[in-house]
Amino acid sequence: MKSNGNSTTFTVHDRLGAAIAPNTNSNISTNPTPPPPPQPTTTTNCSINLSTTSNCQQMITTNTNLMPAGSLSSATAASCTVATSTGTNQHQDLVNLFECPVCFDYALPPILQCQSGHIVCSQCRQKLSSCPTCRGPLGNIRNLGMEKVADTILFPCKYQTNGCLLSLTHKHKLEHEDCCDFRPYMCPCPGASCKWQGSLENVMQHLWLAHKSITTLQGEDIVFLATDITLPGAVDWVMMQSCFGHHFMLVLEKQDQQFFAIVQLIGTRQQAEKFVYRLELNGNKRRLTWESTPKSIHEGIQQAILISDCLVFDGATALLFSENGNLAINVTVSLG
Repeated sequence: MKSNGNSTTFTVHDRLGAAIAPNTNSNISTNPTPPPPPQPTTTTNCSINLSTTSNCQQMITTNTNLMPAGSLSSATAASCTVATSTGTNQHQDLVNLFECPVCFDYALPPILQCQSGHIVCSQCRQKLSSCPTCRGPLGNIRNLGMEKVADTILFPCKYQTNGCLLSLTHKHKLEHEDCCDFRPYMCPCPGASCKWQGSLENVMQHLWLAHKSITTLQGEDIVFLATDITLPGAVDWVMMQSCFGHHFMLVLEKQDQQFFAIVQLIGTRQQAEKFVYRLELNGNKRRLTWESTPKSIHEGIQQAILISDCLVFDGATALLFSENGNLAINVTVSLG
């Protein structure tokens, strides 16, 4: 893919290879006795108690068998539950008391209030100069009572409407939401100003419609040919590889005469752990290889590039393997 202003060009080569141009910018049985006869109320109460016990056992079994959605640490898993229809309305009413009147998310500790006792979440508090409920001044008054109540209840994940069934303590809520599998995905194209976000199921459709210049090759073993690698400045090359019923995005970035090559899966972290990719530069009796697990687009590639958790080589090395300013990278994806 080569981007220059409003025009984009690319060239497809033989041998399952593509030339990629740079882009710069989770029964009570009781023995009857003589009179007095048993009181009806006693029998009714006993029946109610038995029924309640049965329901409690059923609820516990249900919560034990359900698998939470999303990624959780062991500490988080110990302090969360799966939302089911057996939840009480009383608990939900209590949780609703923490709803921020501005963003409708939950105000979590530390909880600040205005002089009248109205609360607002910490994120919205930074943007407000007056109480959104009574228009009174906002101070730095802690609502210690609400904070103590918050320590005793579970809050649903903010991506509940997207399908996440987890409820967590406020201490683990933000940690989970940072890696929740139901969090919206961002556009995975590097170096682009695209602000699209949506569900995982819609990522590929977005790429096909909004980034039509990206070449897609089929197969487990392909050749990624980056053209014009001597161009100055920050440059990136992108290509798609389709195999094993999944789509992989191959990225080569150039920053300050350093090259970074990496593969990311259009899928979840759990799906990415099932694969291994191998990158190889081969030519002029030299070979440079890198093998790793692909990143999920859910976590992106920038952190991996920052810590060099990818194939890294400098401009001089690139020239050793290039031909006429073009660099061929052999890409192999296999099951891990």
